[in-house]
Amino acid sequence: MQVEDFLDPYLGQSWGSLGATVQRDGDRITVGLGYPARGIQADAAERLAEFLGLPTVDLALTFKSDAPPAFEQVKHLVLIASGKGGVGKSTSAINLALGLAAEGANVGLLDADIYGPSQGMMLGIEEGRRPEIVDGKYFEPVSAHGLKAMSMSLMTTDKTPMIWRGPMASGALQQILGQTLWGELDYLIVDMPPGTGDIQLTLAQQAPCSGAVIVTTPQDIALLDARKGVGMFAKVDIPVLGILENMSVHQCESCGHVSHPFGDGGGQQVAEELGVPLLGQLPLSLSLREQSDGGSPMVSSDPESLISGQYRDAARHLAARLWAAQDTDPGPSISMVED
Repeated sequence: MQVEDFLDPYLGQSWGSLGATVQRDGDRITVGLGYPARGIQADAAERLAEFLGLPTVDLALTFKSDAPPAFEQVKHLVLIASGKGGVGKSTSAINLALGLAAEGANVGLLDADIYGPSQGMMLGIEEGRRPEIVDGKYFEPVSAHGLKAMSMSLMTTDKTPMIWRGPMASGALQQILGQTLWGELDYLIVDMPPGTGDIQLTLAQQAPCSGAVIVTTPQDIALLDARKGVGMFAKVDIPVLGILENMSVHQCESCGHVSHPFGDGGGQQVAEELGVPLLGQLPLSLSLREQSDGGSPMVSSDPESLISGQYRDAARHLAARLWAAQDTDPGPSISMVED
């Protein structure tokens, strides 16, 4: 057995067939993967030792994406979407972005919810802070929790309603995306608005998207809308990387009783129907909500928590899916429309 024959824990394919690089320096084995995987290094070393028939393996997992840039210096544009609001999409988007960063990637976060931007508050960016303007037309993204972030909330106040028709909002989003100086990023996570309207279609059709993650709850109506969201991405040829089920279970802090307030198994069912993985099942958590509202997202503020581990696992899984689907074709260039 060779290291190249070892099956990747997320993809079920051999590292050799996926294009991983293997270097040996004495007893040290360094494996270069196409997705960030700091969090599984110890577990992978144990499994690899068993696979090779050795007592132990001194394993180092490194990450370097060979994907061509989707646009500018951004290699992957990943949409975090939902068929309806209220399912924890924005909370998941920020924690998935932080999960990727914790695993060793350079990550940006774009809040594409023009009408109801929330990432500024969730990142703890002080009210009134504005992105710097470069050469009179480019935005310098705001740095928060190790992410490069941009949101309409950084250009308005939380009391400013965005009373725009669809084309105006879509044009504004394209300008924010295309005129932000993102620099070199492995992943740009886009927190999409809920539903399947103008903004979603504009971004899906005119930006070089690498894939999408659908966030849902086990509730029947949420699953119905999640299927519609998947259908929209299918029509515009954007692969769905997986389903993330939020609020899947609740455990009473007093007695430990476990319940399923929104149903049980719905996310798994939808994932199986669509032939995509279930990236994770996140619990209904008061602390997750409080930390998000307080500008201290869970993966950053409590990295050793169970929920942070679940988000990091989901982040590794979606990144692994991108690696498996990697193409040398850089795709279409972004089209900008000024309103």
